[in-house]
Amino acid sequence: MNKPSPLPRTLHVMDPAKKRKTRLILALSVAVLLAGALVYTSFSASTEASTPSAVVKDAQPGRSYQLTGKVVNGSVKREGERLDFSVRDRDGNASVPVSYSGVVPDPFREGREVIVSGQLRGSTFVAERDSLVTKCPSKFTEDKKKA
Repeated sequence: MNKPSPLPRTLHVMDPAKKRKTRLILALSVAVLLAGALVYTSFSASTEASTPSAVVKDAQPGRSYQLTGKVVNGSVKREGERLDFSVRDRDGNASVPVSYSGVVPDPFREGREVIVSGQLRGSTFVAERDSLVTKCPSKFTEDKKKA
């Protein structure tokens, strides 16, 4: 004597293949959204490095810049924890004096390309502490002195 259940059966069992497909679509959608957010934040947070001539010409008070160029030969001077040097455009047309304090990378020397963050105060670029990055010359480019 089986009595019918007083409650109707409303539980639907989903097909396992359909369930896997739904999970896959959901996971891929989330992955695409996260990748898009990562790309957006990486491009919106980046700032283009400026040459010394561009910084001197267009600098706005209180605005931070990334200065890039080559360290001028004979310009490097140390005074206590402060390092003073000049950075010139790659073509050598303009240069700006830089005042920096912080860790100095090992490959830093005259003639090397550097990137440093800071602000132009008067005619001197005052760098943020520990913002100096030295770009190493590529072993795949020909050295102009050898040619």
